[in-house]
Amino acid sequence: MAGSLSGMVGDYLFEQRIRADRSQMEALAVRIAPSLYRSDAAALQDQLSSAGGELGGRVLLLDRYGKVQLDSYGEMAGVRLQYPEVVNILVRGQSGDYGVHALDSGERLDTSRLLFMRRPDTGWVGYCTAGVVHASDVIGVLLLVSPVQEMMQNLYQLQDQMVLIFVLIAAAALLSALIFSRVITNPIAGLMRGIQRMAKGDFSARVKIKASGEMKQLALAFNSMSEKLETLDQSRNQFVSNASHELKTPLATMKIMIESLIYQPDMDKELRTEFLSDINSEIDRLSNIVSDLLTLVQMDSHNVKLTRENLSIATLVKENAHRLQPIADQKSQQIQLTLSDPCDIYADKSKLNQVIYNLMENAVKYTQSGGVIRVALSRQGRDAHLVVSDNGPGIPKENLPHIFDRFYRVDKARSREKGGTGLGLSIVHQLVLLHGGSIRVESEEGKGASFIVDLPLHQG
Repeated sequence: MAGSLSGMVGDYLFEQRIRADRSQMEALAVRIAPSLYRSDAAALQDQLSSAGGELGGRVLLLDRYGKVQLDSYGEMAGVRLQYPEVVNILVRGQSGDYGVHALDSGERLDTSRLLFMRRPDTGWVGYCTAGVVHASDVIGVLLLVSPVQEMMQNLYQLQDQMVLIFVLIAAAALLSALIFSRVITNPIAGLMRGIQRMAKGDFSARVKIKASGEMKQLALAFNSMSEKLETLDQSRNQFVSNASHELKTPLATMKIMIESLIYQPDMDKELRTEFLSDINSEIDRLSNIVSDLLTLVQMDSHNVKLTRENLSIATLVKENAHRLQPIADQKSQQIQLTLSDPCDIYADKSKLNQVIYNLMENAVKYTQSGGVIRVALSRQGRDAHLVVSDNGPGIPKENLPHIFDRFYRVDKARSREKGGTGLGLSIVHQLVLLHGGSIRVESEEGKGASFIVDLPLHQG
């Protein structure tokens, strides 16, 4: 590119030089034509000497046969010249010509290739010719010999500078491209390393966010996905561990009791009956755990379908309060209902009934004797607002974020004694979400707990 550009500059400068020299030579040829026709040697010599000083070169006048008649330097008179520039006028009929010759060999060179044919020890001269015409007849030739070495050196320097500039520009562009490519590829490489770690099962992989724009958004999305997968993996492992423990406990208990029955055939009848009753209770407990696990698995696989129908939430609350009243009476508890609206809804009756029963049963189960369970139902905008509260021992603040986790128990020993599987609230949470609602808990230790459910009302 540098060579091409400098060649274009050289061609332009040579063209300007040729036009200037030919224009001056043609004007001089017109002026001396009468003097040459009259053979006025004195006038011709004066004109050539004056022109040589003005044109900055050596001016020679040749006759129609190519012989030098006059030389502004006075050295080549009588010498026949056969330069191509002279021949082109006398033989081929051109009005003028221009050529560049090497001083050492006299070789005429193509001006368009001078910049690509450097010869440090060679001098360059330009030969510019113009025909001297009188009455439409060529009677002589004017030849201007002018040095072009300085112009060639300037062009060579220009070419060197341009090559240097283009080399520097190319180096800067290459360096910028390398830096820019590293800026782009480094975040991509980091993301690829994170993906490879994740593919190997390491969900703790995170990408350092150093980029901006789309790459930053991509890194944020990857980290978010990785965090969710890690949480899901930890939750799955915890679920498997808890499920195994919950299933193992009743099995171990039953094994001990059955072995006692096997190895003590003469066991007292009442004790045997008690052992069998305990085994039956453990089987029921095991069956409840398996049933709850199957319910959660179906919810996780999104295979649970809601069979919706028109119903009243207030009616479900009353029915469940009636079912739980005998249990509450045994503990001298009160169940107080505040139903300000029937809250007609288009929902799955059995699943919504399970939500209400579980919440009210938990309140009865974990509230001390003589306690009060309050159930309030109201309409808030387009939602049904259900609050199940008690004045029991409450839930410690550190346990509140985990209250809907699977197999999570605030008091593990007392929860098992009361027959809980640790899955009830998880199922309630999932069922509420299936209906497009939300559930939360508010509690202060020693002051009871309140479970608050908001369900969108869909009229049938």
